[in-house]
Amino acid sequence: MDAHARLAAIAEEIRAHAGCGFEPCSTCTTLVPGEGSATARIVLVGEAPGAREDAVGLPFVGAAGKVLDGLLDSAGLSRADVFITNVVKARPPGNRDPRADEVAHHWPWLERQLEVISPALIVPLGRHALKRFAPAARIGEVHGTRLEAGGRALFPLYHPAAALHNPRLLPVLHEDARRLAGQAGG
Repeated sequence: MDAHARLAAIAEEIRAHAGCGFEPCSTCTTLVPGEGSATARIVLVGEAPGAREDAVGLPFVGAAGKVLDGLLDSAGLSRADVFITNVVKARPPGNRDPRADEVAHHWPWLERQLEVISPALIVPLGRHALKRFAPAARIGEVHGTRLEAGGRALFPLYHPAAALHNPRLLPVLHEDARRLAGQAGG
């Protein structure tokens, strides 16, 4: 089975998931496996789907998604060039932070996706996603820089939604995205 078929099979498994007892899996409208290229050199990882993503089943399609599209443009990339997903594949009720047991429940799916894609670079979006890959790192200190953690190359960015709450972060995000452009190699 090729990478595209393996990734599609994981996505179908995620979409069909039900009845596990974890609140986000029981209360969400749609589980959101992620989207993009099975051969992407860069995988962007957010925390969990928001309300719009939960409604349509795709990652980063709301207001934060528009910011993310602008960041990809600043990096000379498009959605077709990358894979976009989340640590948790189901929207927590009220958009609350996922609990550690919920993250642990969803983590194997992300690991399997990363194994199939084998990206050169993982871009954790925001402090919550960064914590899952590099627990000691602080987003305010490492955003826009390359680091290694757990045998993986990371390039953390502030979460695009952060710029919606604090517009002063938008230029920082775009500058970091421009630095991202040369990080994944070719």
